[in-house]
Amino acid sequence: MLTGMPGFLSFWIGQVISLLGTSMSLFGLTIWAYEITGSATALALVGFFFVTPLLIISPVAGALVDRSNRKFMMIISDLASGLATIVILTLYLSGKLEIWHLYIAGAFSGAFQAFQWPAFSAAITTMLPKEQYGRANGLMSLAETGSGIFAPLLAGALLGFIGLAGILLADIATFIFAIAALLIVDVPQPETSQVGQEAHGSLWKESVFGFSYILKRPSLLGLQIVFMLGNFITGIPLAIIAPMILAHTNNNEITYGTISSVGAAGGLIGGIVMSAWGGPTPKIHGVLGGWALSSLFGSILMGLGQSLPVWAVASLIAGFIVPILNGSNQAIWQAKVAPDVQGRVFSIRRLIAWFVTPLAMLIAGPLADFIMEPAIQSGGAFAQAVYPLVGDSPGAGMSFIFILGGIGGLLVAIWGYATPAIRDIEIIMPDYDTQAEADPELAPSTT
Repeated sequence: MLTGMPGFLSFWIGQVISLLGTSMSLFGLTIWAYEITGSATALALVGFFFVTPLLIISPVAGALVDRSNRKFMMIISDLASGLATIVILTLYLSGKLEIWHLYIAGAFSGAFQAFQWPAFSAAITTMLPKEQYGRANGLMSLAETGSGIFAPLLAGALLGFIGLAGILLADIATFIFAIAALLIVDVPQPETSQVGQEAHGSLWKESVFGFSYILKRPSLLGLQIVFMLGNFITGIPLAIIAPMILAHTNNNEITYGTISSVGAAGGLIGGIVMSAWGGPTPKIHGVLGGWALSSLFGSILMGLGQSLPVWAVASLIAGFIVPILNGSNQAIWQAKVAPDVQGRVFSIRRLIAWFVTPLAMLIAGPLADFIMEPAIQSGGAFAQAVYPLVGDSPGAGMSFIFILGGIGGLLVAIWGYATPAIRDIEIIMPDYDTQAEADPELAPSTT
C-alpha cells in the first residue's frame, strides 16, 4: 500500500483521469440538453437535482464518514457515479433518453457524492503533514480544473466522431481507473481527539454535531456565511453560463468549449501556483481577496463581454483565482478542526455554504427566460437603460444577471474584511494540534 505523499499522488492521478471523463460527459450532455430544449431553466434544473440530494444527505454522510473507513466511502461514491453514467448511456443507445432522466441520474449521483468530499478532505489531513495541506489542496484544485482544459476541447472534437455514446463510455472507463488507484493507497484512520470523544453518540447526534461545532465558533461561522452569501449571489449567473454563451453565439459549441477550456487553463495555472506556493499568509487573504477578484472578473467582466476575447480573459483570470480561494479556505479548516471530526464538521460546513445553491439554480433559469431576457432584448422594458452595458441581442438579459451577481459578490468580500471575527480567524483560533479544542475559539467575538 502506498502511504504519505506517494499515496496521495496515486489518489490524485486517479482523480485527474476520472474528472477528465466526467467533464467530457457533462459537456456532451449540456450540448445535447440545450439542443433539444433551448431552455436555460432545463439546464439549471440538472444542477438543482444534483445538489439538493447531496445537501440533504450531507449531515448523515459526514457522520458515516467519521465512523467508517474513508477510503471505502470514496470508492462507494465513485461506483455510484459510474452506475449513473451507465444508465444514461443505456437510455441514450436505446433512443429513450429524455431530459428528466438527467434529473434522476443527477439526484442519484449527488446523493452518493455527499460522501466523497468530506471523505477525501479528511483523508488529506491524515495522509500528509499540516505544512502540506495548502499544496495538497492546490493539487486537488489542479485535478478539478486541469482536466477541464482538455475535456471541452476533446468532447467538442470527439462528438462528431464517437458521439455522445463514445464519450459516456470513456467516462465509465475513467471511474474504473480512479477506483483502482484508490485500492493501492493506504488512508490512515485518525486518532480520537477530546472533541471527538465528546461527539460520540447516536447517528443522529453525530449527524448534527457539526452544527453545534460551527455555531460555537464565530470565526468559522462567519467564514461559512461568506461562502453561503457568495454562492447564492454568484451562483445565479453561474447556473446560466452555458445558455448565455450559446445564446450570444447562435449555439456555437466550439465557442462555449473554448471558454470552458480557457477557464480550466486558468485553473490549471492557479492550481500549479497554489500547489507550489501553499497560499498567502494569512490564508484569509486568499479567501476574501479571491472572492473579490473572482466576482470582478468571473461575473462582472463576463457579463460585460459580448465576444470570445473578453469572455476568454474573464474566464482565464477567474479560473486562476478559484484554486487559491478554495485551497486557502480548505487549509484553514483542515488546520483548525481535529481530523477525527472533520467528516461531520465538513459536511455541515458544506451544507451551510451550499444550501442556497439549489435556490439559486431554481431562480436562475426562470429569471433569465421569463424576466431578464424579454426585458432587455430589443423593445424590452429595460433595453435602453442597459444597452450600453450588454446590448439587446439574445443573451443580453443573462449578461446583465452576471453583472449584478458580480457586484453582489464584491460586497460580500468587503463585508468579510470588515468583520474582525472573519478577517482575523487565524489569530483568534489556534490550530487543533496546539491547544485543547474547547478553549479560546469558543469565546464570543466582536463582529
